[in-house]
Amino acid sequence: MFTAGILTISNKGWRGERQDTSGEAIHEILSRIDVRIMNYEIVPDEKELIAQKLIKWADEDDLDVVITTGGTGLSPTDVTPEATLSVVDRTVPGFAEAMRAESLKKTPMGVLSRAVAGTRGDCLIINLPGSPRAVRECLEPILPALPHAVETLKGQGGECAAPEP
Repeated sequence: MFTAGILTISNKGWRGERQDTSGEAIHEILSRIDVRIMNYEIVPDEKELIAQKLIKWADEDDLDVVITTGGTGLSPTDVTPEATLSVVDRTVPGFAEAMRAESLKKTPMGVLSRAVAGTRGDCLIINLPGSPRAVRECLEPILPALPHAVETLKGQGGECAAPEP
């Protein structure tokens, strides 16, 4: 079992003008694996606030995974990737590559996602888009890799190769 946090980045959600259906979708998808959701919060699209929350959850709350939703597009207020990159030690581009590849199967607009993934210490941080549909499209294909990624970050993982049939 590993621990996780869900951070929704949305000005309207933070002001109570919109229900957080994307955060709910993340929670539902994560419930399919052995994970305990420890933290959940909605914050506005403010780079420094997002970065502070990621640092706190990774360093102080010692979460294994933080999944964000929202703020990954081209809008001037979309700053989640910049906030994430400002706090991670290493990027893990395979997660973002897999998510964009899956999105492109559904819509050519998938190329507009600027989502990133990286590690801060032994915490994995993954950005997802802000719509529930896009959350499902992006999180479901990477879900099988999350437990192994956490084990590897904790120094407990073995080989990455798929098991022999």
